[in-house]
Amino acid sequence: MAMNAIDTDRLLPAEASALEGWAPPAGAMSRRLLLALPAVGFAGLAGLFAWGLSRDPSQLPSNLVGKGIPEFSLPPVLGRKLGLSSSDLKGEVSLVNFFASWCPPCRLEHPLFLDLARQGVVPLHGINYKDVPENAARWLNALGDPYARTGADLDGRVGIDWGVYGIPETFVIGADGRIAYRHIGQMTRPTLDETVLPLIERLRNEARRPTS
Repeated sequence: MAMNAIDTDRLLPAEASALEGWAPPAGAMSRRLLLALPAVGFAGLAGLFAWGLSRDPSQLPSNLVGKGIPEFSLPPVLGRKLGLSSSDLKGEVSLVNFFASWCPPCRLEHPLFLDLARQGVVPLHGINYKDVPENAARWLNALGDPYARTGADLDGRVGIDWGVYGIPETFVIGADGRIAYRHIGQMTRPTLDETVLPLIERLRNEARRPTS
């Protein structure tokens, strides 16, 4: 009669030594591995989930940082006169903010952009991402419109080209048309004051330097 692993634990030392080298049948091993796979898979997924929660989304890298902005041309948001295209983002340092009326964090960061527009610190442009035109117009009319230009990215294609996968997202664009910085998620006052505005000033100083 074949013994299982539990039976061997009950053997005396002399009996156990006689079974040295014994292994359970291959079929039994396969069944145990199959039973263990769900637990191993769950542990792996739980680990990835915990790793994702521990990361600051605003610090995720972007393949476009340091590269030129993608070519695009968008019509204006409903009720606005000026659309937005890649040619509008060259020649001066500027900000581009992806927003939507259905995005709660966009509403939270909006007062910062209104304040920025009132101060005239830097041109701020908006790309309205996958929004209903009437909702976008109503949202800007109710909360205020801080954008010099707005582009209506109705199908999200421009957002895909920019690598956007969750809004709001805000980009700092150099005068040379290159993406200098990407902030994922709600813009905050500390990030604006300590990271974005100093970078804008540095980029402007670099743009003023004569080229040799």
